[in-house]
Amino acid sequence: MLKHLRVVVPTPGRQPASSPTARFADQDTHHSSNTSGGGSITITMTADATGPPPTQRPMLASQRAKEQGSQSGQDAPKGIGAFFPLGYKEAAYQWWTSVTAPVAQQNVLSHIPHIRPEAAADAATAAAGSAEVAKAADPYGNRIWRTSMVQLSGKDRALNEFSVERVGEKVDDTLVVVHGYGAGLGFFYKNFEPLSRVKGWKLYALDMLGMGNSSRPGFKLPKSKDPIERTLEAEDWFVDSLEEWRRIRKIERFTLLGHSLGGYLAVSYAVKYPGRLNKLILASPVGIPEDPYAASAQHEASTMSNEFTQDQETIVSRKNPPHTGDNNNFLNARSKTSATPNATAAAVQADGDKKRDTNSTGAPRRPLNKWIVWLWDANVSPFSLVRLSGPFGPRLVSGWTSRRFSHLPDSESRALHDYAYSLFRQRGSGEYALPYILAPGAFARRPIINRIEELGRQVIKSPETTAAATTTAPTTKPAEVRETGIPVVFMYGDSDWMDVKGGHAAAERLKARSREALLKGTPEEKRNEKGTAKVVIVSKAGHHLYIDNADEFNKILTDEMKATSEESQKERDVN
Repeated sequence: MLKHLRVVVPTPGRQPASSPTARFADQDTHHSSNTSGGGSITITMTADATGPPPTQRPMLASQRAKEQGSQSGQDAPKGIGAFFPLGYKEAAYQWWTSVTAPVAQQNVLSHIPHIRPEAAADAATAAAGSAEVAKAADPYGNRIWRTSMVQLSGKDRALNEFSVERVGEKVDDTLVVVHGYGAGLGFFYKNFEPLSRVKGWKLYALDMLGMGNSSRPGFKLPKSKDPIERTLEAEDWFVDSLEEWRRIRKIERFTLLGHSLGGYLAVSYAVKYPGRLNKLILASPVGIPEDPYAASAQHEASTMSNEFTQDQETIVSRKNPPHTGDNNNFLNARSKTSATPNATAAAVQADGDKKRDTNSTGAPRRPLNKWIVWLWDANVSPFSLVRLSGPFGPRLVSGWTSRRFSHLPDSESRALHDYAYSLFRQRGSGEYALPYILAPGAFARRPIINRIEELGRQVIKSPETTAAATTTAPTTKPAEVRETGIPVVFMYGDSDWMDVKGGHAAAERLKARSREALLKGTPEEKRNEKGTAKVVIVSKAGHHLYIDNADEFNKILTDEMKATSEESQKERDVN
């Protein structure tokens, strides 16, 4: 193992080339290079020839070492060292030998069972001379996955796309998966194989523009001075790229699954581009409740910090994990033990009221630190710290990955750590839209709860019908058709730091809107009414429920997909 490390602070943003492991295996290695900015980097390492280089250790090895040390009577690291389990030497080594983001994504996707990447599938089929061999290798059909960059209009605009295709089968339905803030499609690697077992479906997962492995164009500040218009401009930056991708792929209608910020943007997409969705699935969506203290000079603290402090291994291994979904934004200025019955009833909002009772006698939580509020409003991204920390970036990232993926096998947790670091260190882009969408504490500036009733109720303009080119008949004005609702599914982990009460409140409003449509709609609208809503809780899971309890999450999604297939088939039979 490495015994000595000397680092002179590097020029921010340096992207070192990969260095062979052999350089550090059996000899002292000294590297010094000048950057274009005139800065320098000096790394001196001394390696022990009897042990492997640090990067060969599993990501969570330092945590296990602490546990073993505690059992043997040694003191475990205290203070900040306990929060960042990756050592300085290991962090510097990972920084120096880090792979590119596309390679890191490939390493994560390599853990997908059964389904083969397109190139490997083609090679195997060609060698065997028959597609039957490929089918035998996959017990659920002949499936292949591929990745590609889909070019959009404009400069430096492209979406990174992952897809799974059931070869030789007709595609009747499409599922599109969108990740959360700062993340990437690779985090759904445990869901792609089970979800693609459903026949008649094609699966896509996208990196949002400016995030993941999609292109990272410069984010231009919204031009409008009106706060709402600025938020709309920031939302459009993402949802317009999704709509353009849909048109390029020539997908008429699809089921959209959005996680966290992806869920918030999925709602914005459904409202702006009506008639495109068969079903909307929101997995632990951010931004549903409004901030009951929005007019206050002090920003109340939220439980968003749990994203960085919750240990997923504790959550997924707990026999009866308590539901903590009520401790976040929706009532986060109240004490759970002192919340009044009226406040609880207002949170559920079964009566459809648009405003909540905020006259609780519960003690307010500690307000957010003023520095946090200032940094948020100044648009200082948390990923900036990773980029500026140079060789210590992997150590900072380990503070999140060691807790978020602590329940996974070593090879998977290490691949996800490398993948996360490869994304977090990239040039800032889409991340700079966040302060225009969310206020400090993760409250939406345009809360979903205040516009949820617009979902699935927009006017759709039918394609214009024109006379044949050989005639001089005038163009017919398109008829206006209004949406008759769409099924919406809210999903939360039972230890989610997002507020499940916000989901229940939104579901109640959607149900009330559907009842109103059945009472007041035309006979045709009543016949075509599709507005449904429900809240589903995934056991032994937190905010990242799709990976915390992938089996249960996949079972719920599979059932929803099959139900959508049945409804789609009924429509095709009628038409």
